[in-house]
Amino acid sequence: MVIPMAGSGTSHLRPSEKPLLTVENLTVEFPARRRKVVSAVSNLSFDLLPGETLGLVGESGCGKSSTGKAIIQLPPPTSGTVTLGNTELTALSGKELRQQRTRLQMIFQDPISSLNPRKNVFDIVEEPLRIWNLGDAEERDRRVTECLHAVGVDVDGARERKPHEFSGGQCQRISIARAVVTEPELIICDEPVSALDVLVQAQILNLLEEMKQRFGLTLVFVAHDLAVVKNISDRVAVMYLGKICEIGPSEAIFSNPAHPYTEALLNAIPVPDPSVQVDSSDHLRGDLPSPIDPPAGCRFHTRCERATDVCSRVEPQMAPVGDGHYVACHHPLITPVEISGSVGTSVTPAD
Repeated sequence: MVIPMAGSGTSHLRPSEKPLLTVENLTVEFPARRRKVVSAVSNLSFDLLPGETLGLVGESGCGKSSTGKAIIQLPPPTSGTVTLGNTELTALSGKELRQQRTRLQMIFQDPISSLNPRKNVFDIVEEPLRIWNLGDAEERDRRVTECLHAVGVDVDGARERKPHEFSGGQCQRISIARAVVTEPELIICDEPVSALDVLVQAQILNLLEEMKQRFGLTLVFVAHDLAVVKNISDRVAVMYLGKICEIGPSEAIFSNPAHPYTEALLNAIPVPDPSVQVDSSDHLRGDLPSPIDPPAGCRFHTRCERATDVCSRVEPQMAPVGDGHYVACHHPLITPVEISGSVGTSVTPAD
């Protein structure tokens, strides 16, 4: 007998720990042809403590980048709330919203196209300080020099050279310098290493970790590569078709996944050993359903070998399976547990 898990879609939030960022019931929709709507993000919730890095992972098209852009209100979400500290960003507009822009920044996926090709690199990094009139000319020069030096870019060369004269890895370093120059509290990293080769990826990841410690940053790290996310994230949220299906500490997610989709993503990570036999039975089958007409109930049930009738009828809710580890699944790989003050129910997952 399958017992639907109790709880709510926000049971994994941590309001008592005073998070820096709280995203609650976030929905992002885009108009499509014939009066239809693309549901990029649907009723999504998570939070982020100061100094924490949250890895947001999932297949291409699951809504990761749309979530990151909605947090920074670019564009604003269709519904739901985004709260930074004590300020609800989704309740602001115009000048009030612009005044919050220095508190959160974004590193975009394509480092070259995100930089103004007509300006030299020094001016690009200095521009946020000029826009917000932060410091005099001497102070801005010192701040930009400090940031460029911190990311390993030659300051003298950056004064005259334009973005096309730098490699992709160097442009990403410049993007990071531009993001931290206003001393933000939160940075959204939208797949910042996906366009780079493996060696440069490692350099940028190490740089992000160094900058996090140096400037006291809090990060949302969007990626589809779980091997990358494992090395940089304190917590991981796994997204599928616009919803979070599992969230928890990085170590718990990678060593003991609770959702069948998370397990499938982990099994798909390549092993750098040619002698290892690939087990194709562990690979995820089928294609991602259309976000215009998502499946009823659990959105993963059309590709899940553990699915039963309840999965196609009832949407699963977040329930605890460990310390800070939550899953939304009717048949989780880990037995849900009772937590004091929680409505989670202890059940045995179906075979």
